Amino acid sequence: MHGPTYRIELADIAAHRYRVTLTLASPTKDQIFSLPVWIPGSYLVREFAKHLSGLTAHQGGKELVVDQLDKASWRVRCSGRATLTLSYEVYACDASVRTAWLDSQRAFFNASSLCLRAHGREHVAHQLKLASVPQGWHIATEMRAADGGWEAADYDELLDHPFEIGPHWQGEFVAAGVPHRIVVAGAWPSFDGARLLADVQRICEAQIAFWGEAPFARYSFLLWAVDDGHGGLEHRASTALICARRELPTAAEGVIPSDSYVRLLGLFSHEYFHAWNVKRLRPAEFASFDYQRENYTELLWFFEGFTSYYDELMLRRAGLVDAPRYLKLLAASVNGVLASPGRHVQPLAQASFEAWTKYYRPDENSVNATSNYYAQGALVALCLDLGLRKHKSSLDALMARLWKDSAGGPVSEGDIIAAVTALGGSDLAAQLQRWVHGTGELPLRELLDAHGVSWRDDGRQSVAQRLGLRVRESALTGIAVTHVLSAGAAEAAGLNARDEVIGCNGWRLRRLDDIPALQAGGENRLRLLISRDQRLLELAVELPSAQSAAVALGLADGVHAARRRWLGA
Repeated sequence: MHGPTYRIELADIAAHRYRVTLTLASPTKDQIFSLPVWIPGSYLVREFAKHLSGLTAHQGGKELVVDQLDKASWRVRCSGRATLTLSYEVYACDASVRTAWLDSQRAFFNASSLCLRAHGREHVAHQLKLASVPQGWHIATEMRAADGGWEAADYDELLDHPFEIGPHWQGEFVAAGVPHRIVVAGAWPSFDGARLLADVQRICEAQIAFWGEAPFARYSFLLWAVDDGHGGLEHRASTALICARRELPTAAEGVIPSDSYVRLLGLFSHEYFHAWNVKRLRPAEFASFDYQRENYTELLWFFEGFTSYYDELMLRRAGLVDAPRYLKLLAASVNGVLASPGRHVQPLAQASFEAWTKYYRPDENSVNATSNYYAQGALVALCLDLGLRKHKSSLDALMARLWKDSAGGPVSEGDIIAAVTALGGSDLAAQLQRWVHGTGELPLRELLDAHGVSWRDDGRQSVAQRLGLRVRESALTGIAVTHVLSAGAAEAAGLNARDEVIGCNGWRLRRLDDIPALQAGGENRLRLLISRDQRLLELAVELPSAQSAAVALGLADGVHAARRRWLGA
């Protein structure tokens, strides 16, 4: 039995509209079609069907009735087994890696935004063809070419190969015998493609050496450079990336990479690591996907958090950053987690499970109520790695064991705990469970000290930090409160998110850090004038004394064997 064929036409570039024609041989009497509501790797119901319109069905030259069953499902009442043809349009103007885009500069899509699922045919081959591609535009995808188009083994694979189409830049390299390609759309003329190719090649070689094999025959990085943006979405043999143009290397880039370029290399490293950790080695709950509703797991702390630990560590192993630079990157993660009160409220396992409603839908209280399974999960990975090293093992050994034992497939939390027990003992396994199911502090300082890393206070708090505020300051719009941190002085005084701070102690205020100049004789009791919903209010606030603003990590003096084994020479 054959699966559907999709003809995807770049029909109206100015209006950002694709036209999709789906043909299906031998449909059922009541043939059901549906469009996914989410895409694997991005845990939010995104309602892709909201952009689908004009759905019609024809069979044997006759138009058929199409019944909509719910927000993303339709039924076509067929007359016999003759070939069924559906036609519809999809609006595509979402500047992200998760959906679809079409304009005069480029086209991009994930099939989850364009290709209806023919129920009952999910497990057979699906064909895809493109039409009306402008002259001079190139097509980049890792879907298998076949019969003048492309073919996926089933619907799951169809959704796992994004398409990048346009007059993009492209370069290739080979890592560990495997061909790789980088495609870049939207780069500045000064973009140094050769530098990016060479550096990403080093990352790929380090990661293939880490895992011991490449689970793909080819791999593509599909990067869109924009004015402002950063992110990626992993796929089985490619990744879709978005970055700010200023992150790209240029001819002026020095031998030592800039902070913005290191951030981009970390993104490449993160999404590439996912080709193993989440696309193959994956939560048991993701052994198969239900595309019509949320798919829950408590293991994102492992699959996203541990990937986040390795993304920057692989830059160190690839020789792209030295040990002090790596520790600076690690310190930024530590400081971000320590500045979030929500880590004391929401365990990481719960944060993973609730990603659909909390992580991907942040609001002004998220910092107080949620933990970050990326950043905090990465610190759990760090603690587990250093803890295993005390037992003459490592997180590397744990990942290798899980990969081997699962044959690169689904794993449960029980599988992870069993592997930790085998390599580091039951006490460490019990610690790991407390770290991910509890809200206590991680033993970061103790473990880093044992591995030759110094921990010291760095800088003094800003006024916003002393008050427990996060603000957006602008000469035009003033001081806007974006977050009020729990248990802080601002919360105790009654400040709200969306308040505007106008003055202090009778003076007009344009920067919170001007407040110390307005204090008389060191008096810490402030009178803040704020605007809230057009009303002016005066609030009494006690300004706490300044504490250390952050943690700095560095190499402890002397030669340290444990550090050398972890970070290299």
